[in-house]
Amino acid sequence: MMAFLRDTVVTLIIAAAIFFGLQFAVQSFIVDGPSMTPNFHNGQRVLVNKVVYRFQEPERGDVVIFRSPNGQQDDYIKRIIGLPGESVEIKMGVVYIHRGDGNVLLLDEPYIGELDEETFQGGTIADDEYFVLGDNRKNSNDSRHGWTMPRQNIVGKVWLSIWPPNEWGLMPDYAYGAE
Repeated sequence: MMAFLRDTVVTLIIAAAIFFGLQFAVQSFIVDGPSMTPNFHNGQRVLVNKVVYRFQEPERGDVVIFRSPNGQQDDYIKRIIGLPGESVEIKMGVVYIHRGDGNVLLLDEPYIGELDEETFQGGTIADDEYFVLGDNRKNSNDSRHGWTMPRQNIVGKVWLSIWPPNEWGLMPDYAYGAE
């Protein structure tokens, strides 16, 4: 009887440690709105890796959940496009990254459904800030509206889609050429 009780207590302690560890490392979010279609849809549930940016810097192409930079309670989902020290230009829907070394990177964005004809010219992105865009450029409140995302506002990197079942899977990483 004592062995059973001890095994039960040990099992419960291990289960609690795993549960609380996962609460610290992973969080579930529900996509709200159309700003990331065609890749993420309203009502889609995703898991977010909350510890990845303790060990590495955010990268161009990462899809992140972050707290609203304007002080509202909302969490946003967007894709990181511009990094600190760069500036972003958009011509006829095509994104150009002006890097600090004078080179210009033309983004190949296969994840965007339809380009709009927008033109945008942004200033230099401050240290610890990121320029973010929604994949649905025609319907997204993002950095084109005069704000950048502070690193401290990042909740985590979108890692896995878990609902609905036909959307289940790991999030792809995109390479943008000569980084």
